[in-house]
Amino acid sequence: MTFVVVIPARYSSTRLPAKPLLDIGGKPMVQRVWEQANLSAAARVIVATDDQRVADVVEGFGGEVCMTSPTHESGTDRLQEVAEQCDFDDAQIIVNVQGDEPLIPPAVIDQVALNLAGSARAEMATLAKPIHTMADLLNPNVVKVVVDSSLHALYFSRAPIPWDRDAWHSRDALDEQGAVGGDWARHIGIYAYRVGFLHRFVTWPMGRLEQLEKLEQLRALEQGVAIHVDESCVEIPGGVDTQEDLDRVRRLLAGQQ
Repeated sequence: MTFVVVIPARYSSTRLPAKPLLDIGGKPMVQRVWEQANLSAAARVIVATDDQRVADVVEGFGGEVCMTSPTHESGTDRLQEVAEQCDFDDAQIIVNVQGDEPLIPPAVIDQVALNLAGSARAEMATLAKPIHTMADLLNPNVVKVVVDSSLHALYFSRAPIPWDRDAWHSRDALDEQGAVGGDWARHIGIYAYRVGFLHRFVTWPMGRLEQLEKLEQLRALEQGVAIHVDESCVEIPGGVDTQEDLDRVRRLLAGQQ
C-alpha cells in the first residue's frame, strides 16, 4: 500500500492573513507541515495552493507544488483537483493534512492511511480521541462523532452526542467544569480518501445535514458512504486558527529546541 499526502494551503485567511507563510521558529508554517508529512511513510507530499507566493516559498525549500483553482469552497475540492491533475488511479489513497497543522505527528498520517487501506467498506477514514471535559462536550466548535461496533461513523455533530438522557435531564445538570467518562469522542480533522470517492464527492450537492451542521463529512454519510473512525494512536496538538494558537505553537517549538 502506498499513499500520497496533499496539504491544502490557502494564502487568504480572515483571522490570520498569509497564514501558510507565518514564521514559526525560523520557518514558514507550510514548511513545518511539509516536514512533518515527509516523516510519514507517504510516497509523495504535495502542497496544493491557489497563490503564487505560497508556491514560490514551497519550491524554495524543495517541496512539490500543485497550483489549484482559487474558487474551491473546501479542501476536499482542492484535493480532487490535485488527483485529477496528477492523473491518480481511482484506488490511490490520498491523506489530507491541513496546512495549519505544523505539529501533526507523522504516526497519525500513517495510521489513517493504513486504516483506509485495511477497510473493505470505507471510502474515507478519519480519527477521533476521547472527550474528557463537559466544556469540550458542550462546545459547538468541538465536533463529536458516534461510531458503530465496526468503527464506522454513525454521525458527526456539533451537539453533545450521544445524549445522556438520565444524567442530563436538565440544563442545570450540565456542569461545564466537570469531567465526563469515556462515552464521547472528539473528531480530529485528518482524512484519508480513495481517489474514486473524491471524483464522486465533488459532483454531489450539499445535503441538508451538511447545511445545518456545517460539516462537510455529513455529505458523504448522506450518500451512504462508510467512514472509518479510529482513536488516534498519539496525542495530536491543536492547529493554528488564531493568533493565540500561533503563539502557543511557537512556544511549544521553542521549548523542544
